[in-house]
Amino acid sequence: MNTPRIAIVGAGISGICMAVALQRAGFTDFTLYEKADEYGGTWRDNSYPGLVCDVPSRYYQFRFAMNPEWSHLYSAGPEIKDYLVGVAREHGLRRRTRFGTEVTGAVFDGDGWQLTTSDGVTRRVDFVLCATGFLHHPSRPDIPGLDEFGGAVMHSARWRHDVELTGKRVGVIGTGSTGTQLVSALAGTVPEVVLFQRTPQWILPTVNRPYTRVSKRLYSLIPALGALPYWFNRAAFAVFSQGLVHPGRVRRFIQWVVERNLRSVKDPELRRKLTPDYQAMCKRLVVSDRFYRAVQRPDVTLVTEGIDHAEKRGVVTTDGRLHELDILVLATGFDSHAFMRPMAITGLDGRTLDQAWEQGPRAFEGVMMPDFPNLFMLVGPHSPFANHPLTAVAEAQSARIVGWLRRWQAGEFATVAPTRAATDRYNARMRAAAPSTVWTTGCTSWYLGKDGLPELWPWTPGRYEKLIRSAPDPVDYDLNQRVESRK
Repeated sequence: MNTPRIAIVGAGISGICMAVALQRAGFTDFTLYEKADEYGGTWRDNSYPGLVCDVPSRYYQFRFAMNPEWSHLYSAGPEIKDYLVGVAREHGLRRRTRFGTEVTGAVFDGDGWQLTTSDGVTRRVDFVLCATGFLHHPSRPDIPGLDEFGGAVMHSARWRHDVELTGKRVGVIGTGSTGTQLVSALAGTVPEVVLFQRTPQWILPTVNRPYTRVSKRLYSLIPALGALPYWFNRAAFAVFSQGLVHPGRVRRFIQWVVERNLRSVKDPELRRKLTPDYQAMCKRLVVSDRFYRAVQRPDVTLVTEGIDHAEKRGVVTTDGRLHELDILVLATGFDSHAFMRPMAITGLDGRTLDQAWEQGPRAFEGVMMPDFPNLFMLVGPHSPFANHPLTAVAEAQSARIVGWLRRWQAGEFATVAPTRAATDRYNARMRAAAPSTVWTTGCTSWYLGKDGLPELWPWTPGRYEKLIRSAPDPVDYDLNQRVESRK
């Protein structure tokens, strides 16, 4: 059997998962390319105070690497990064990883890909597996005068640990998960926190309890015990996902829970400012057990007026008020539609990724694109990545990709890509289903594409996993049967 030469672009959750899946399936000729100097992806890039995952720890992990040592129900960012680094180390991935090496271009040459990396080296591979994620290009707001601000300015995903917070007045722009976590962590540790809110968020309450030494010991001694909370959370998320994609009791229940939680804000005026005008889950639902307590503190100020401009002393809002600050944090999210870009990818007949995605990112089953043979994506466009753990998505998609690689190894085809017709049908079905989802009920979010429809799987994650783990339908693919000598 031929051994495929494989490049994995990115060494975060998806890249690690894909590499382990390849090893377990017996594929040995693969390289992970990582532009940074360590594993972890978003959990490496983000290191701001208060960073906590909003998915329970014992569900936000790989099934092949259950961790008995999670410290809390919801783990902090550094702990998740350490877990990912540990998984990579345990499976010997470091010898297959090129750190500090960004893949800048990929050109299809007829039956394989020519990769170019940031060090100027070109290498030929049979398959390119893009595990670049979708939350890695920070979005910087266009605020006039921002460069004139006299204090430190940093994006939450590029936290400057050299900046001393003690005794400083800190402004936070943004009220998504990051903004709420930052405010919760900074309140009471600095003299003043000013939160600039553009859109209020619904907050799902939780209790982030620690795991006891006894429970961790039991999980370690009885590995099968660790599977119980995984499958319990999976079942709970399956119920939760019904509210995302269908109107009904689950959606109404979640709305009741978040409204009840909001009533914990005692000041009627503050509560009014924190009340969204859209349904819960229309935006990514924020999970927090600390934010409402933090925002009611006397050293925290909620500002709902729009930002007019920044100046040397601070931020000026549209009512003309100057908010004097020493540090300004941009918790303004990411360009979630970039995916593999700025990597320049050229497929069949010179067709580029930018041309293919001129009207917005689209894919077939979240993992493939027409006109780009032997190129696969993990957590690509329209994958189920709302509040669903990306570990589960990556495992399902890795299994599908391994299946194609085995067929290539068996000589069934030289190159594979979905047909344009199949891709059009697939995307048309998703667009038709989108209006029933909560993401189209009247809010603006990073989920939405250029056409105003969500770029997410519009059904339950369980339905996606069933699809992606089933046998591919041959009529949906262009299979190149040519047998050519490998260059």
